Amino acid sequence: MTDDTPNDKLIAAKEAWARQGRGLTGASADPRHDRLPPGQHLTAAWPVLDLGIVPNLDPSRWSLTVDGLVEQPLHWSWADLTAQPVFRIVTDIHCVTTWSRYDNTWEGVSARHLLDLVRPKPEAAFVLFHSFDGYTTNLPLSAFDDDDTLLATGWEGSPISLDHGGPVRVVVPKLYFWKSAKWVKRIEFLAHDRPGYWEQRGYHNHGDPWREERYGE
Repeated sequence: MTDDTPNDKLIAAKEAWARQGRGLTGASADPRHDRLPPGQHLTAAWPVLDLGIVPNLDPSRWSLTVDGLVEQPLHWSWADLTAQPVFRIVTDIHCVTTWSRYDNTWEGVSARHLLDLVRPKPEAAFVLFHSFDGYTTNLPLSAFDDDDTLLATGWEGSPISLDHGGPVRVVVPKLYFWKSAKWVKRIEFLAHDRPGYWEQRGYHNHGDPWREERYGE
């Protein structure tokens, strides 16, 4: 059964982590030389994290809207998305809750292919992701416009499971993984930054793991 009620206890705990600075070491690292960001530990598992709401989605009901400051807004069905060129990449991921997982194999649609289709207007500088569970998260357009960023439909050779954000989730591996929105339904291009769900609740607006940008100042 799908739960559509936020887990208030979990959310309160994560807000408390931000107030307490949980996991902060005060260190920094250079991704050119340091694969594991400060304060992180490796895991072979892929922990499941969300707001306690798991939308009841299947590909036949999924759709994606891309709008805001773009020349060519689009609305994709699952068939539209799967008709796009397939992009495959292997990346590490880093969660603000201090776990990291190396060498994740992703498959989906590259962010740069999507950007070529919608053509952001010159004044577009930020992206806001909207998810089917009500979640939002923001990032600079420059972070989305990179060669390792994608709308992922597959992980390790199989479709991404519902609990991990399937059928489609964002993957932005250079930032803490809360920026990689699960169950994405809309990508909005903006001239001005608009903090998302966790950014409004004490988490860093940018989220660079190597600078330990876990929480807001």
